Amino acid sequence: MKYLGKKAVVTGGTHGMGRATVDKLIAQGAEVLLTGRSTEKAAGIKAHAIASDASNLQDIERLATEVRERLHEIDLLFINVGYATLVEIPDVTQDDYDRTFAVNTKGAFFTAQVLAPLVKEGGSIVFTTSIAQTGGAVGMSVYSGAKAAVRSFGRSFAAELAPRNIRVNVVSPGFIDTPSMGVTGVPAESLQQFKEEGDRITPLKRHGTADEVADAVLFLAFDATFTTGADLSVDGGLGQGISA
Repeated sequence: MKYLGKKAVVTGGTHGMGRATVDKLIAQGAEVLLTGRSTEKAAGIKAHAIASDASNLQDIERLATEVRERLHEIDLLFINVGYATLVEIPDVTQDDYDRTFAVNTKGAFFTAQVLAPLVKEGGSIVFTTSIAQTGGAVGMSVYSGAKAAVRSFGRSFAAELAPRNIRVNVVSPGFIDTPSMGVTGVPAESLQQFKEEGDRITPLKRHGTADEVADAVLFLAFDATFTTGADLSVDGGLGQGISA
């Protein structure tokens, strides 16, 4: 088994890309601790499941305590919690802004800060960002800014953790086929239009799968042993200047 003896923490691990990564780790022998807003969706997963709000610093501190007690130290920290809404600039409220940055940016930074001491020398941290960080998209101004900050965190953490030989990278998904399509509070009709638009503008003319993102995460985590500070796009060519 490829990951036998490895220990990993996956935040946002109860569904979508996080869940796919958890499943692949467990299938190959890893011991995994995952988080979610609740643990209901973790039923049946052979992992330690912790309810944790990524925007709550007390929850992040409790998560570190749980990781220390259950796993002691880890080989991989995958910071995958995200929050997005489709709101155009004139309609963005302060609550929209604060929630988006609290989860995607503050949560990502402090989760990495607090858990980095528990990552083994030679281990790995992977952040989930988004191709939205590199371009403009209608309705995603705040989310794009929040994820651009996370991409920058990846570089800074890579620099500061290099003396411990800990590699830090980011994975940037494009349109990925998950139940919510990565956005919250969108009516079913609008979500279907969002999905159709994604298929239309993506050069490979389809959405990616959660498994395809998980494969990229695990490549960065364990196989790309001379790669740090990098951004791996999993976007069907959407953010790469390809015309098709």
